[in-house]
Amino acid sequence: MSTTVSKPDADETCAYCESRIFDHDPICVRDCEDQCNSPVYFCNYACLSAYIDENDLTTGDACEWNPDESGCC
Repeated sequence: MSTTVSKPDADETCAYCESRIFDHDPICVRDCEDQCNSPVYFCNYACLSAYIDENDLTTGDACEWNPDESGCC
């Protein structure tokens, strides 16, 4: 499977706040668990983080960490 990379339009807006992404520090995100669908753009990490939190996108996606089994120290 391959993914084509292309630069977004100059007027592309943030998926969270709808600001123009190139007025900030843009981030491109793809869900490659779902056929590497179309990219989603965010104007910065704060908008990406807020989008993740508001949509509960981390629920059930993290490994469970147990400090007793970490092998540390």
